[in-house]
Amino acid sequence: MAGTLYTPDILRMAANIPHLGRLAKPDASVDQRAPVCGSHILVDLTLDADGNVADFAQQVRTCALGQASAYLLGTHIIGMSAAQLAQMAADLEDWLSGSRQTAPNWPGISVLEEARAHPGRHGAICLPFKAAALAAQRAAS
Repeated sequence: MAGTLYTPDILRMAANIPHLGRLAKPDASVDQRAPVCGSHILVDLTLDADGNVADFAQQVRTCALGQASAYLLGTHIIGMSAAQLAQMAADLEDWLSGSRQTAPNWPGISVLEEARAHPGRHGAICLPFKAAALAAQRAAS
């Protein structure tokens, strides 16, 4: 399926986003929108005593690519630090834009390889990671 943007893997991820909803008492919440496409995400999280994500919830209103990104975030965010999330968000943006050639170190992220050629979709893909990084930073402050 070379050249196909919405692969079966992308669609499977989009249909199975983990941690949907809201937390009752988050340490931080971030509500963000991607200006180009209008994708929207609301992230809640709590940090443990070591400053790592202990609990996480998300409300996702994006295209299938943004939903797949939210799936990837949700499957591995627990235990991550604010610094790790910030680095991942930056690495993802660099990889999508082409200023970084190797995929970021996040399980499954290479499924988004075809989207690199579609800059109009980058905002939706980066949105979950940027929102989570900002929420973790705010919670750590």
